[in-house]
Amino acid sequence: MTWLVVGLGNPGDKYAATRHNVGQMVIDELVSRHNVKLSSHKSRTHIAAFKLGVGVDAHPVIVAKSHSFMNETGGPIKALANFYSVEPQKIIALHDELDIPFAAIRTKIAGGDNGHNGLKSMTSAFGTAEYYRVRLGIGRPLGEQDPGDFVLKAFSKVEQKDLGEFIVRGADVVESLITEGLERTQTRYNS
Repeated sequence: MTWLVVGLGNPGDKYAATRHNVGQMVIDELVSRHNVKLSSHKSRTHIAAFKLGVGVDAHPVIVAKSHSFMNETGGPIKALANFYSVEPQKIIALHDELDIPFAAIRTKIAGGDNGHNGLKSMTSAFGTAEYYRVRLGIGRPLGEQDPGDFVLKAFSKVEQKDLGEFIVRGADVVESLITEGLERTQTRYNS
């Protein structure tokens, strides 16, 4: 069974380094790690494919970034899942999470969207919330800053010192979820 790993975010260079695109940064790490290239797909996504593991036990994996904005993510991801016949239970959504401290990672399956427009769009498009989430902590803004503005800003200089290691751990979590399952991944990585 093929796994579909989706990095939620906004398209374009303007948003590439923002907190809202941390899920897409993990996709970039997976692409680099597995020596594959993203290419455009008719579903309005950029995708790459690789196998995780060896021999007959290897897991086919498709990683994807949507060409559309966060609040319209569901349509392209649903089209891609339909194209490859991937059920929601084999989808992993990588997304920024305000309610988790910076660089903490938590995994789960299903649940609410907690106000996250990318998750809201995916749940609406699929008609179910029964997909995996890798929740990548970005923390909450200090003071009076609007969370909507906060997520569209680049990581602070202090955060950038730990960002690379955070992204690498995010990719490790994805691979563990696929090869080891949710419970083992939660035990090993949930912080």
